[in-house]
Amino acid sequence: MQVGAQRALQNSRGPGKLFYMPELPDIAAYISALESRIVGQPLQRIRLASPFLLRSVQPPLASAEGRKVVELRRIGKRIAIGLEDDLWLVLHLMIAGRLHWRAPDAKLAGRQNLAAFDFPHGSLVLTEAGSKRRASLHLVSGKEALSSFDAGGIDVFAADLDSFRAVLTAENHTLKRSLTDPSLLSGIGNAYSDEILHAAQLSPIALTQKLKPEEWERLFGATRHTLQLWIDRLRAEAESAFPEKVTAFRKEMAVHGRYGQPCPRCGDKILRIRYADKETNYCARCQTGGKVLADRSLSRLLGSDWPRTLEELEALKRR
Repeated sequence: MQVGAQRALQNSRGPGKLFYMPELPDIAAYISALESRIVGQPLQRIRLASPFLLRSVQPPLASAEGRKVVELRRIGKRIAIGLEDDLWLVLHLMIAGRLHWRAPDAKLAGRQNLAAFDFPHGSLVLTEAGSKRRASLHLVSGKEALSSFDAGGIDVFAADLDSFRAVLTAENHTLKRSLTDPSLLSGIGNAYSDEILHAAQLSPIALTQKLKPEEWERLFGATRHTLQLWIDRLRAEAESAFPEKVTAFRKEMAVHGRYGQPCPRCGDKILRIRYADKETNYCARCQTGGKVLADRSLSRLLGSDWPRTLEELEALKRR
């Protein structure tokens, strides 16, 4: 291995992605926390600090005020607040949006505070970190309009193994891409796909049409088990306090956000593939038969110097 390869590998080490788009377990926790606070309560007022948040014009936002909340739904990674007369507020937090439960009529001071939804016993405040404004709010009328936000992905808890496999094998993509495609599966993103694949002991770059029957069984079971585990865990936390710190980096996670830390199954260090503003975390020993997966940018830079096995990787690090 060349010295340049070692330096490039060292330079690739850095903090993971700062922001995280809430996924199915996080949305379930938000909904669980909100149900006890706003269902049956009138939405007294909506205050917008950022006009860019609202992405719809009809019906007018003011028409939602004064109506009681009758139900809450998850639509993929969105939260839908159902009001009387079949009106729906649809929130998409995107990467940096977060919800907070604050005292009634909480002030909207500071650039991060985008909106407040005022109820008799508190205000639901939407914030968004960073400089980009990606979070969105829609107000729509009727179930048909609400269904337009559904990307079409199946609910894994409502599926069986055969339908799960049929959806993911309709096209031949990597497992990582397929698990995070909202048109295939509902609510799964970068963080929980890492956890699912580690639990199933499958490579993130394995192709869906190449999996063996026993691998499909592991993947299906791991998907349901991992999501249910985290739904239960985050809902339990939401019973005692509103989920203020929604993050992808939790100490109980097996691989996601744990680059360089030991795998809880085998003890080898967690590796990663970085691409764009995302990364995939995995254990080579448990998931890829010891093969180090090529990072797209680094593998182009290093060419034949890219370490192909754990042994080569460790040798490179020791130089």
